[in-house]
Amino acid sequence: MQFNRREFCKLTGLTLTTAVVSSACNDFTGLPLISDGRLSSQPQNPTKVAAPGKDVLWLDRDRDAILQIPKAATKGPVPLLVMLHGATQSADDMFEYLGPVPEDAGVAVLAPNSRDTTWDAIRGHFGRDVGFIDSALKATFDKVAIDPARLAMGGFSDGASYALSLGLINGELFNRVVAFSPGFIIEGTNRGKPRFFISHGTNDRILPIDRCGRRIAADLKGKGYDVAFREFDGGHEIPEEIAKAGFAVVATS
Repeated sequence: MQFNRREFCKLTGLTLTTAVVSSACNDFTGLPLISDGRLSSQPQNPTKVAAPGKDVLWLDRDRDAILQIPKAATKGPVPLLVMLHGATQSADDMFEYLGPVPEDAGVAVLAPNSRDTTWDAIRGHFGRDVGFIDSALKATFDKVAIDPARLAMGGFSDGASYALSLGLINGELFNRVVAFSPGFIIEGTNRGKPRFFISHGTNDRILPIDRCGRRIAADLKGKGYDVAFREFDGGHEIPEEIAKAGFAVVATS
């Protein structure tokens, strides 16, 4: 059994109220309250071609999604990494963390914002975040040609936990899952056989490596998944060399 939600909340000092504190500030009535974690969007020929660079998708007034398209997209389909932020963070933070790594790797990055201060399944079930990610993926497939063989789900911290969970449930869509310092996995009906890149700092004081990264990697390996686990001398972070390693597996899948 992975590091569960109750253990995670106790360890990090999070409470369920933290996760829902901003729910009254936004209106997302068009998205389902409960979800099984399944995504319906599929890569397709784009109906309109966006230029390389950073593009706000304009799906929500307050907590939108950002798409960054590499210059390599002008030459043909590119890999895509859906990158989910950590608790209390934002899509913008993910691009700050990653710097020039996505462009250098020739990988498009879709960074959606969670509907509340963190991803909904920490409350016990998937919900509106899944619907928003699905909408953001559809908008991305409309704007840029994505190589379906190099489509990955990823994230950092809380976002890494959510990415692992959605990646397992949607393993026929995502052939790679990239998890930087994850905490746990939310159980669901797993499909497909994605491959995993997981990293964790040996000095992580927020999500200790023994109870989190090492435990998750060992559990997935025990279930027959292909897992590359990278430990690094550091804390709760994404060092540049780790980011490069994660993007390299997406680019070469």
